[in-house]
Amino acid sequence: MKKRVQLKDGTKVHIKPLRMEDLDKSVAFFRALPEQDRAYLRVDVTKRHIVKKRIASIKPEKIIRLVAIVDQTIIGDGSLEFETDTWKKHVAELRLVVAHPFQHKGLGMLMARELFAIALSKKVEEIVAKFMKPQVGARKIMERLGFHQDAVLHDYVQDIKGVKHDLIIMRCDINSLWEKIEDLVAESEFRGRWQCPN
Repeated sequence: MKKRVQLKDGTKVHIKPLRMEDLDKSVAFFRALPEQDRAYLRVDVTKRHIVKKRIASIKPEKIIRLVAIVDQTIIGDGSLEFETDTWKKHVAELRLVVAHPFQHKGLGMLMARELFAIALSKKVEEIVAKFMKPQVGARKIMERLGFHQDAVLHDYVQDIKGVKHDLIIMRCDINSLWEKIEDLVAESEFRGRWQCPN
């Protein structure tokens, strides 16, 4: 299944679940990211075996990954990771990366909203997003979606060069935002389709 969306500049984009057949395109996407963008990623996704493991880890009850594609090229990658601990089963974590040429065109917002709709269909009550302090653009996308800064852990994480940064934790209560995104959820091609793996 795919959902066709249009960016602010008129570019037509397909948003779809990430599958193993997308492995090479996914590796190419991460390798093409500027070093500045790769600096804040949790793992080195420029390595094919790591990307393969990342795709293999997809399970509807644990991790869902979406990609945005233009002309057979991945230009955005987003994931929703569900907590499995009983005391946190109502929480999911949102992650999102957009290729530099497509930033500031609304793609991050569109992908985040699709993942948000999936979270609602899975009865998630809160979504968490974590960023290093320099990731200002990503944090602004989350703020527009209704996230608020919940905590800051000073010098808690390191970028790929080993430089320490503050970890900023943002959180969103889905129930308080239901009316705001009700129409969006109704239109989502992905809502309610994540109960069985393909």
